[in-house]
Amino acid sequence: MRLADRIMKSEHVPPELGYPMNALEPFMSRETLAYHYGKHHRGYASKLNSQIRGTQYEDAGLEDIVKGATGTIFNNAAQLWNHNFFWRCLHPAGGGDPSAVVGETLELAFGSVEAFRQFFTKAAIEKFGSGWTWLVKLRDGRFVVRNTDDADCPLATGDHALLVCDVWEHAYYIDYRNDRSKYLDAYWKIVNWRFLEENLAAASMSNPPFSRQRASRR
Repeated sequence: MRLADRIMKSEHVPPELGYPMNALEPFMSRETLAYHYGKHHRGYASKLNSQIRGTQYEDAGLEDIVKGATGTIFNNAAQLWNHNFFWRCLHPAGGGDPSAVVGETLELAFGSVEAFRQFFTKAAIEKFGSGWTWLVKLRDGRFVVRNTDDADCPLATGDHALLVCDVWEHAYYIDYRNDRSKYLDAYWKIVNWRFLEENLAAASMSNPPFSRQRASRR
């Protein structure tokens, strides 16, 4: 293999957003996306690419790195994966109420869609420090809302992420300063229920990309 081919194979880059940088306004500003996606997200990819050269992860896929690595390689790989997932959880045409399929699933797991929103919002607001709030499908089939610290994510524990909100301060400080509750209010205006529905549909597959299994609260 030529050196140029090998370098290209080892490069991890954030996917395109799929919408313009100002498309989430007024709930998330162009300036926030410029820093969050344009600098923080891309920064994790750049650091990861530098760290894995000459290691066992040089030609590994991102998910394999997250599942196998530790230390700073894990941190940058997991943060890259988390952000790749997070931006798909948002959409300019998002918000409102979910489809019947998603609604029925959330009702089974949490009592109602509104109860799920409240439960998820409370967990995100009360998350201490930096991290993420997830809707997760556990390997035993239950649905739970779970907070993770720093770069940790369900992929690393063998569970299945369905939806996430980034509660690192850089996700909301430009628009909302330290008011995380206002950020969560805005999150529900642009949440991508269709992405959650896609993940639920993938649950019936033996190896879905972002999801799997049944319901309960933990």
